[in-house]
Amino acid sequence: MLPVRLRDFIEDSDGWLYAVSTYDNDEKIGCVLRYVPDKNGERVNLSGKRYKKYDFEDAYAFIARHKPYYSNLVQRIPVHDVKKVLKPDVELSSIATRHIRVQKLLDLFRLPAGTIGCTGSLLCGLENEQSDIDMVVYGKHWFIAQALVRQGILEGKLEGLSPDMWHKVYEKRKPEIPYEQFVLHEQRKWNRGQIDGTYFDILYTRSYDELKHASTGKGEVTGRMAIEAKVTDASLAFDSPAVYEVEHESVSRVLSFTHTYSGQALAGETIAACGICERHGSEYWLVVGTTREARGEYIVSLTLLEELI
Repeated sequence: MLPVRLRDFIEDSDGWLYAVSTYDNDEKIGCVLRYVPDKNGERVNLSGKRYKKYDFEDAYAFIARHKPYYSNLVQRIPVHDVKKVLKPDVELSSIATRHIRVQKLLDLFRLPAGTIGCTGSLLCGLENEQSDIDMVVYGKHWFIAQALVRQGILEGKLEGLSPDMWHKVYEKRKPEIPYEQFVLHEQRKWNRGQIDGTYFDILYTRSYDELKHASTGKGEVTGRMAIEAKVTDASLAFDSPAVYEVEHESVSRVLSFTHTYSGQALAGETIAACGICERHGSEYWLVVGTTREARGEYIVSLTLLEELI
């Protein structure tokens, strides 16, 4: 069986559905609860079964009450408790058959089979009229999709986000940086847009041959730190966690566990970052997004911000 990886979904023995949120899934799968069967639930799957959707905080509270043995930094489900694995790339063709806007995105990207998929509610067959489209692109093909999103928006084949939508995204994320700085960083990422009025994003996930290098376990916490540093490698800046290799007197890399600061800087740029410092062997890593809303933590490109001056 293929490894379970980031952005897959799993179903446990009780039919609960979880979004996979880690790569280290050999014995226990790191994930977050999303949907639970509920006769009064607002979501209905393709066979007519009802589910309740759980947001982040509610999911953790529900697991703590009903399955505390899964509780951890993320929920950790033993492999033997997994009844089914839903893979975005495997299920893509059936999703596109029932969802015309997903098919339109596939026609735009034209990427090889197995390099692109669709996750979220669409993967689970639990979408509704308001559901966004969460496309997943694997490995180096993500950067091809990113270039095509940029081209599609500039040519009018896709829609960029309106000012109202940018404000909604900003209010949802609640970042520690001003709105103008947030939008300046976001607009050059080219990882989101709208198609026929439906919001979509493209999410990076490592290809199978890259998984052996994906472990980012928790290190020894040494305290809060704010740094300025030059980014030397941003090739995994859109991964989860986002990884920035940096040139700094003590910190060798900056990691972001919040989507807000993925793709935040390019190689060669100078960043300002604030988070929690961890020791990993002989290295020190600065971790941003140690809490859900990352209060007091941030990454900004000082090089980019010079444009606002």
